[in-house]
Amino acid sequence: MPRFARCVFAVFLAVSFLTSNLACQASAPETAAAAFVLMEAGSGRVLASRNETQERSIASTTKIMTCLVALEHSELTEQVTVKREHLREGSSMYLLEGETLTMEELLYGLMLPSGNDAAECIAAHCGGSGGSAQFVRWMNEKAKALGMEHTSFANPSGLDEAGHGSCALDMARLAVYAMQNPTFARIVSTRTASVGTRTMTNHNKLLASYSGCIGLKTGYTGDAGRTLVTCAERGGMRLIAVTLHDGSDWADHAALYDYGFSAYALSSGAKKGEAYGSVSVDEQSVSAVAAESFRYPTAENEALSVRAELPQTVSAPVRKGQTFGTLVISCGETEVGRVDLVSARSVQAQETKSETSKNKSLAEKLWQFLSAK
Repeated sequence: MPRFARCVFAVFLAVSFLTSNLACQASAPETAAAAFVLMEAGSGRVLASRNETQERSIASTTKIMTCLVALEHSELTEQVTVKREHLREGSSMYLLEGETLTMEELLYGLMLPSGNDAAECIAAHCGGSGGSAQFVRWMNEKAKALGMEHTSFANPSGLDEAGHGSCALDMARLAVYAMQNPTFARIVSTRTASVGTRTMTNHNKLLASYSGCIGLKTGYTGDAGRTLVTCAERGGMRLIAVTLHDGSDWADHAALYDYGFSAYALSSGAKKGEAYGSVSVDEQSVSAVAAESFRYPTAENEALSVRAELPQTVSAPVRKGQTFGTLVISCGETEVGRVDLVSARSVQAQETKSETSKNKSLAEKLWQFLSAK
């Protein structure tokens, strides 16, 4: 481990990253939603919102969590037999008592036609001896792990029930996490799927009507009204939109995405392998490079700035990729990210003069001893 000097200084880099080719920043659109969020997925930045932490019923958008928990507690090829108690009210994939399906088929039935019967069947199977109650415990544990502070689940389907609800901000965070799962993303991006004699159509109309929409989930109950969580991606920027109790949800999501993609673009705060300062290693100057790239959504009137926090000196040996310090990235006065700054190359420890003299003296004595023989 290198010995960092006591004095650590901040190297201010006169670098600003302005976003080009942006139209004039527009105002966030009005929506009919009781609560909504528009979030950039990579950074978690909220681009527009109203009542985002207000706890409300969320209807079948609940099934986003149901699908995730099922993926974590089962295999897609597992065989599941339908029981009478799984056949619930509301939206359905029309399961029949006694039929057997794979977990993957049930997940398509859960996420495309929003089958409450699929939700109950999945939960009971995955929960094992603990049944649906165990599955719901896992749902709440996952919510806690994801920092969903305004969320509690009481069932796997999203039917109205005391103690079951969330908020727009929590659902956006859940969506960001869910879309990182390739199997989940594949299922929710599918427009139609066949299971036996069934042909199931995805209720998410934006998959067909909005360019760049890549999935997620609809919902409706009497208490929740229309709920919708969607995801769209353009030019490498991924946005999540959530509306709760919104009678104009399709139009509102399209308007939110139009706003997000026109008013914001991803700016580079750090490029992997690029130098943002240097450190003296036994009197050698060694570049401190970014360990990873960092991008952040900015509006036309915003700029990113960076500050490198590095020690003045480090003692050898130093290995390539060894952490030297941190690159702090800010948007205006707000810190928005940090990236490790690492050594661009290795530096071997060199012998001191006393060690060199000692080694030379020993060599001379050995030579004299051998010559005397």
